[in-house]
Amino acid sequence: MKKSSGRTGRKRRRRKHLQSFMDGVNSSHKMEYIKLKKWLKDRGFEDNNLRPAQFWDTGRGLMTTKALQVRDLIISLPEKCLLTTGTVLSSCLGEYVMRWKPPVSPLIALCTFLIAEKHAGEKSLWKPYLDVLPKTYTCPVCLEHDVVSLLPQPLRKKAQEQRMTVHELYMSSKAFFSSLQPLFAENTGTVFNYSALEWAWCTINTRTIYMKHSQRECFSLEPDVYALAPYLDLLNHSPNVQVKAAFNEQTRSYEIWTNSQCKKYEEVFICYGPHDNQRLLLEYGFVTMNNPHSSVYVSSDTLLKYFPPLDKQRNAKISILKDHDFLENLTFGWDGPSWRLLTALKLLSLGADEFTCWRRTLLGDVISARNEQQTLNITAKICHFLMEETQHVLLQISQLKRNKENLKKQLALVEALRLEDLKILQKSAEILCDLNMAT
Repeated sequence: MKKSSGRTGRKRRRRKHLQSFMDGVNSSHKMEYIKLKKWLKDRGFEDNNLRPAQFWDTGRGLMTTKALQVRDLIISLPEKCLLTTGTVLSSCLGEYVMRWKPPVSPLIALCTFLIAEKHAGEKSLWKPYLDVLPKTYTCPVCLEHDVVSLLPQPLRKKAQEQRMTVHELYMSSKAFFSSLQPLFAENTGTVFNYSALEWAWCTINTRTIYMKHSQRECFSLEPDVYALAPYLDLLNHSPNVQVKAAFNEQTRSYEIWTNSQCKKYEEVFICYGPHDNQRLLLEYGFVTMNNPHSSVYVSSDTLLKYFPPLDKQRNAKISILKDHDFLENLTFGWDGPSWRLLTALKLLSLGADEFTCWRRTLLGDVISARNEQQTLNITAKICHFLMEETQHVLLQISQLKRNKENLKKQLALVEALRLEDLKILQKSAEILCDLNMAT
């Protein structure tokens, strides 16, 4: 009798252990989280039902120790815990920021503070927070050139723009960094180097919450809307949840309320916005699988490849599309080609005798059966071209993963993005096939 109860006890323990692994492994016993919680408590943060945990699919996040109902408060973080430009001005950097002309941007002020505090190490008042920040990021600005070249063309272009932005920010801030020399024993050139700025920029770009501050004379005119929120920034994104987040003037705390339910011991998610995977990768350095907002973008080069250069009206058609903003944001989604993509293709497919109807095309009118059919045929061709291109890139990625051990994490990210693209394109191909049968 006892024996069997021991076995079922073991079974139950094993099942419980497995379940806890599926849900997430509690990390609140780790020293960095113990120190962070104590630091937050000293600043007025009341411990609630959230525990740091490691999840098998999302990595680090927060789990709840009680079931959450709609309109429950997830977290309330006192103003004292938030890192804002106000924090920078009240630090030893403040007088240097206020003196500098032309004024620095709120973004540079925050970057400078993060770099200086990280450099201060044990002496930093923000050390418990800095210790739990990621050491590296996977935003496009941090990706190796070989990896960036595997991104879809529209995202590749934005990744290059992001790199330029950070580089220009670094170059334009060098003189300001030099002015801080009296605060440092080492040369400011070694403290505020490019990789330090890249890390600080990514920290702010991926982790800040939106919080409007009044315009200060000592900053440039860029909007001052950033706040870093320790502990709260461990909450991961899901496109399938809804939350309400804002700074509460009465309680002087930043609060997040849930509009979704969450079971006990499950990961608590918030939503960063209805972003597709390209935007998520660009801004936050991750992608989510089965993202309902995801799209595959069609570049204007790909679009125009299927139309004869001999078409006398070709240039006029391209001008019309450009003037009416129909050469950007042309996509395939889970529900097939977007209305914008079909409209652009319909206009390009207009026959010489139909060209005068271009305004009606932009309004969504049917011009002729021939135009409709040609549009569907070309849309299907573009879809298949993008499918082949995506499969080719996936093959390249799997070869690189074998040869370049150091790029595995970055390659896995691009692979996840491309696999999701492939699923969307396959779904679109099916939809187009059905439409073709119908017409």
